[in-house]
Amino acid sequence: MLYFFQQVLNGLHSGALYALLAFGYVLINGILHRTNLAYGALFAFCGQTMILTAAFGYQALWLTLFAAVALGIVAAFLYAGLISHVLSRSIFVPLADRTPNAIVVTTLGILLLLSEASRIAADTHDLWLPPMLAQPIIFANGANFNATLTLIQLLDCGIVVATIVLASWAFAHSSFGRRWRAVSDDPKAAAMCGVDVRAVFRHAVLAGGLCAALAGVLAGLYYGNISFGSGLVYGLKILFVTAVGGYLSPLRAALGAAAFGMAESLWAGYFPVEWRDAWMYLFLVAMLVLIGAGRDQSKIV
Repeated sequence: MLYFFQQVLNGLHSGALYALLAFGYVLINGILHRTNLAYGALFAFCGQTMILTAAFGYQALWLTLFAAVALGIVAAFLYAGLISHVLSRSIFVPLADRTPNAIVVTTLGILLLLSEASRIAADTHDLWLPPMLAQPIIFANGANFNATLTLIQLLDCGIVVATIVLASWAFAHSSFGRRWRAVSDDPKAAAMCGVDVRAVFRHAVLAGGLCAALAGVLAGLYYGNISFGSGLVYGLKILFVTAVGGYLSPLRAALGAAAFGMAESLWAGYFPVEWRDAWMYLFLVAMLVLIGAGRDQSKIV
């Protein structure tokens, strides 16, 4: 039971990162209604930007570790805002009314661009942050085993929960949330009612990009490194998870992604880890087929 409890604790952290990514992805895709392959790349790009900037500040500017990491976090959010601004104005808005394949191909190109930019900036080397706040917090103990989480894991989970709760409350009670739901349901009808559809879309893309940046920063602080190729893996998982749950509620997508992270952790604890991604993708595809078929039948009825 202690071992099972440890896997549940591990799933809390990975589930929190997935939840934050899913929340931001649905903010964008709830209006775009197109497959966005660049979202995972933005997550990885911001995480690696934080690490590279922190390394530069520590080695070249002679900053303290705390100041170098703070500089890296600021740089990650600035890049996220800049990239989100460029994507919303130059990519998503012009292609929103085109065929869905146009968005898929374009965001695939952006994914490759961000991945290659990260690889070139790191000179194809992995830079690692030193372990930070790695003190274990014991939740349960036995004769030969302790169920623990590190302090950085607890802080990451707390930041994610606070961010999602506050964002969900603001989303439910703010004018932006009402305008987002209106544009998500019917953008033409919302425009006829006086809603600035493009402004809502730009704000949604910016908010989603900042969620990706925050997830990248938290992942980088915990793992110490984010590979420039990891954006595709995270992006595909979030794409499938949110497709299963639908794009009507960012909070519901976050809860579903947290459950997926928990299931992934339990698989890694009890089954061969090299088969984890294959089986989890198979499960998501099966759920998408079954739930998608149910949605189509309900629409026909």
